[in-house]
Amino acid sequence: MTLTALISFIIYSFVTSVTPGPNNIMLISSGVSFGFKRTIPHILGIGFGFGLMVTLVGFGIGSILTNSKNLYEFVKIIGIVYLLYLAYQIYISDSVNTNNKPKSHKPLNFLQASLFQWVNPKAWVMTMGAVTAYTSSSSNISIFLLIGLIYGAISIPSVGVWALVGDKLKALINDRKKIRIFNISMALLLLISIISPLVETLSFLREKI
Repeated sequence: MTLTALISFIIYSFVTSVTPGPNNIMLISSGVSFGFKRTIPHILGIGFGFGLMVTLVGFGIGSILTNSKNLYEFVKIIGIVYLLYLAYQIYISDSVNTNNKPKSHKPLNFLQASLFQWVNPKAWVMTMGAVTAYTSSSSNISIFLLIGLIYGAISIPSVGVWALVGDKLKALINDRKKIRIFNISMALLLLISIISPLVETLSFLREKI
């Protein structure tokens, strides 16, 4: 990879990681509900899981899904259902952890956040874009490892900003009414983020029926 391509890929990694999507919506909500410190495993899990995903897709494992429409849609359905569940969990939450005390529900842990990337529709778009644009059929293992490492490393501070913003918002969201408005807004944003893959999946299912 040339220096120009490397710089271009770093910019691509930052822009795609920091822009709104399921991960970032969940992180700002977690920052508000649990604080930045308790959200760190979630942030690190995203970085690790996404970096590993990019590397494995580069190796060709992702082609198993992309070449099998039925399997790919099945994974998308799992992701959509899980995102609907997460949106519901955000919606029903009616408190924030302003005193850093344990709550009845917990933030995503490292493993959960890592595994979530494989059913995250935006993660698949980002991954396939990175692999197709910055590698070729002649790329060797070191290139796939490099882009996975870079993408994962850059995504950590990029998505972490959202958790930090959520943590800072706690001071403003200090009563039940504001909390409800915030949680409903985050739940709606999460639902909006899956409209496109949901429409695609529904069209696929209609063709099968």
